[in-house]
Amino acid sequence: MKKVVSIAMSLVLAGMSVVNAQKVVCKIKGSDTCLPLIQKESETYQKKNAGSSIMVTGGGSGVGFAAIMSGTTDIAMASRSMKMDEKLKMNEAGKAYVEKVIAKDALSVIVNPANKIGQLTREQLEGIFTGKITNWKEVGGEDLAIVVYSRETSSGTYEFFKEHVLNKKNFSPKALLMPATGAIVQSVSQTKGAIGYVGLAYLEKTVKALKVSYDKGKTFVEPTVENAKNKTYPITRPLYFYYLKSSEKLVAPFVNYIISLEGQNIALKEGFVPLL
Repeated sequence: MKKVVSIAMSLVLAGMSVVNAQKVVCKIKGSDTCLPLIQKESETYQKKNAGSSIMVTGGGSGVGFAAIMSGTTDIAMASRSMKMDEKLKMNEAGKAYVEKVIAKDALSVIVNPANKIGQLTREQLEGIFTGKITNWKEVGGEDLAIVVYSRETSSGTYEFFKEHVLNKKNFSPKALLMPATGAIVQSVSQTKGAIGYVGLAYLEKTVKALKVSYDKGKTFVEPTVENAKNKTYPITRPLYFYYLKSSEKLVAPFVNYIISLEGQNIALKEGFVPLL
């Protein structure tokens, strides 16, 4: 009898493994911030689910939204929420969509390691990135011209930084717009007077992350996973997936994997802030 039960249980478990092994074939496009996370998540998922094929490319949140609108991607990954005009275009085209938060990020301001400045207020950051402050001596540093690096306008990180750090003011016309986050890290690491901003997962030893104050200099907080989770770091943001409701069955197994405990552990290991 025990042997029969054992065989029955084996068959049930085998059946469960078949159910859990769900093949996903899809394209994902958009946010450079999300890129390293989704590349790792898709790599792990494909190893666990035979026959799956998940193509992941960057380009910026705006590129992802344009791609889902044109039908050239199944999922748009974004580091900002969809704008009103983008929502209207989707609605006018009769494309019902799903918004899903997949992780969080602590947007980090970086400088060259040779720069002695270790912290700035939001007001100082606004002055630097809008072009009102042009020399590091104006914020307590050495007599050195500030070189501002920013993402391009199609980037969700560009939009988020403009809204939440610059109080919706325009970037300096002298800001150097970079096509990818990695290019900002490289440029800042090679330019002594440089400053830029990147997602937490992109921090490397070749650049220095600044502590930031949103209370006019009373407290300065370092961008870390812990500080983002306990909500003391002020420039924290959600990261999103957008996909059409008509594609939900196609992409749901992968989306559910990302927001599962295993998927969120991968997020943590990759330098992102988990939801759990």
